[in-house]
Amino acid sequence: MNRFKVVRAIIRSIHMSKNKPELAKLLSSKPVSDTSDCKWIGLRKLTYQDPNGKVREWDSAVRLTRSEGGVDGVGILAILRYSDKPDEILLQKQFRPPVEGVCIEMPAGLIDGGESIETAALRELKEETGYVGKILHATPIIFNDPGFTNTNLSLVTAIVDMSLPENQNPVSELEENEFIECFTVPLASMADEMAKLAEQGYKLDARVQNVAQGIKLAQDLKL
Repeated sequence: MNRFKVVRAIIRSIHMSKNKPELAKLLSSKPVSDTSDCKWIGLRKLTYQDPNGKVREWDSAVRLTRSEGGVDGVGILAILRYSDKPDEILLQKQFRPPVEGVCIEMPAGLIDGGESIETAALRELKEETGYVGKILHATPIIFNDPGFTNTNLSLVTAIVDMSLPENQNPVSELEENEFIECFTVPLASMADEMAKLAEQGYKLDARVQNVAQGIKLAQDLKL
C-alpha cells in the first residue's frame, strides 16, 4: 500500500470513529397533531367496505415522496464475489430513531423521478457503499408492512465483482445526515451471524432477516 492510500485509510478510520451509528440516541418522542410539516410520511384515515358489506375505518401511514412510477424505493442485496474465498453479503449499521437503536440493514434508498429500479439500485449502492455492482435480478414490487403503510420497494440483487479495480478501495458518498457503517458477513452463514447481532442488541431489518432465513431454509431442506 502506497503512502497516499495509507493516509486516506487513516483519515477514513478517524472519520468513521466519530460517526459510528452506536453513538446516536433518541432524545424525545411526542405526538404530532398537525402532520402538514412532515416531509416523508403522512397519516390518513381510510374508509373501506369489508367482504360482508360492513363499512370500516383504518389508520394508515402513507409515503409522501412516491415517484411517478409508483415505486417508492429499492433495497439492494449486494453480494461480494471473490476469486479466492466464498461470497459475502454487504450489510449496514444505521441508527433508526423509531426503534431507538442501531439496525442491521441492506443498502437501500428512494427512487428519484425518472429513474428505473435498476438505475436507482446501482446509484444507491455506489452512494452508500462506494461499490460498483451488476444487477442480477429484481423482485416484483413488495410491501414492507401493508397493515400499517402503503410504502413499497423492489429488492434488487447485485453482484459486486471484487476483482475489479473500482471495487478495491470503495469510498461512499453519504449525505450530511447519513451515518452508515458498512460491514460484511459470509453469505453461507448469514443466519447465524444475524442471530449473534440480535443477541448483541442490534435491531434486524425484516428484509435482511428474511434473506437470512431463506438461505437457512434452503440449506436445511437441501434445496
